[in-house]
Amino acid sequence: MNTDVVVVGAGPTGLLLACELALAGVRTRVLERRTEPQSHSRALSLHPRSLELMDQRGLLDRFLPLGRTVPNWHFAGLRTQLDFSALDSRHGYTLFLAQARTEAILEERAHELGVEISRGYETLGVSQDGDGVEVETRVPGGGTETVRGLYAVGCDGGRSIVRRAAGIGFPGTDETLTGMLGDFAVVAPQPGALEAARARGVIVAPLEEGLTRFVCLDPERIRVPAREPVTLEEFRTSLTGITGSDCGIAEPRWLSRFGNATRLAESYRSGRVLLAGDAAHIHFPAAGQGLNTGLQDAMNLGWKLAAAVHGWAPPGLLDSYDGERRPVGESVTENTEVQTLLAELTLVAQYERPAAALRKLLDQLLGMPEVNRRLADQVSALGTRYPPADSGADPLVGRRIPDVGLTAAGSQATRMYELLVGGRFVLLVLPKDPDLREAVDTGWGPRVTAVTADTYDEHPDLDGVTEVLVRPDGHIAWATRTTDGGTRRDERAQALAAWAGTPSGRS
Repeated sequence: MNTDVVVVGAGPTGLLLACELALAGVRTRVLERRTEPQSHSRALSLHPRSLELMDQRGLLDRFLPLGRTVPNWHFAGLRTQLDFSALDSRHGYTLFLAQARTEAILEERAHELGVEISRGYETLGVSQDGDGVEVETRVPGGGTETVRGLYAVGCDGGRSIVRRAAGIGFPGTDETLTGMLGDFAVVAPQPGALEAARARGVIVAPLEEGLTRFVCLDPERIRVPAREPVTLEEFRTSLTGITGSDCGIAEPRWLSRFGNATRLAESYRSGRVLLAGDAAHIHFPAAGQGLNTGLQDAMNLGWKLAAAVHGWAPPGLLDSYDGERRPVGESVTENTEVQTLLAELTLVAQYERPAAALRKLLDQLLGMPEVNRRLADQVSALGTRYPPADSGADPLVGRRIPDVGLTAAGSQATRMYELLVGGRFVLLVLPKDPDLREAVDTGWGPRVTAVTADTYDEHPDLDGVTEVLVRPDGHIAWATRTTDGGTRRDERAQALAAWAGTPSGRS
């Protein structure tokens, strides 16, 4: 084998997946068609759950100083915004950060972990047999190379070569609407022009290096195919038609058109080939969910794929990636279609009045805390809960663990997420259990960190819980509320075997 896992695509999803695999001791090679990192940034936001994931790996301090935190977020361009600050998280905000910065941080981390990143390698095809996969590539300077691994993961975007080679269908809807974005070095608006632009639905966002991004949907241009290049004159004309002013834009650094084609892979896995990120799901960039969904795909897949490579994955663990993440992809594509439809109705003259009435009604609904919270949970991904395999499982199973502060026996105060930095399971016992450490160390010690908490922050999710097994991605695999020591030990052993595999030294 050339490597254990071949990751095709060095965008945020592919890079985070490579980091997760390398953290778990898996030899990983990333193949990227581009010879240099992407300089333009289509995505600009890291939502709360993505920030929690970076926190769980000790990387958050690399991101926060480079971006700007925003406590509220938009949904379908409605005036009433989603309140992320009210969510149950230490990171109740979106971090406004260019995608290029996110990629640079993750690439730096990947290099630290020993990931091999091969740029200028264009994937031509993928084949698989019972023992592994072969990825055929065109290498810099001409010629080809076949890279063999145990598994391959396509993180190569909506036009994924890996997905097509694996024969995985990509059903959905074709593009019916397009918008434009532009990053400009010069913006010289007349007084009040930017405020007027924002009031008419144009996104105006300051970027790094003195650039300003404008994003607009022009009723006169929404049927132009995404493949048609955007010109500066077109952008000026559209801004003027929408807002009455071209806002003094000049010196465009990047102009692009984007569409609302929406597709979801029929499966995220075919044998030894898996998909993540845009290779598995594409949609209109409503509420900035695409990059974040890809990062969360990578976090879910990384430890499961590592378990398969190392040979300790329990039956069905790798298949659970599709079972857990594809419904999330379906939910994201559905809510972006809803947002796009509302935007389109607003732009079509014959629907102007009913669309305005609908927007007014939705604004009123978003003003209700419970409605706002539900949508904020969905867009932020903090509300993601993976379905438990056992219908009788504790209600916590599948949910993300809260980042409670705690004091472990004989240790200084810490946070739950700090215990996840190494990418291992965490078995957290809230009442003291003197038999816990021995029980874990003699069987699952290399995969599980066992912690008994002397004290911990009160949290409603943990009321009555006596023991909890937390997955490497921060979701809860098992929880119990029983205080009977013998019963807990039996349940614990079953949970560890179901998630962390056969204990070391046993067949």
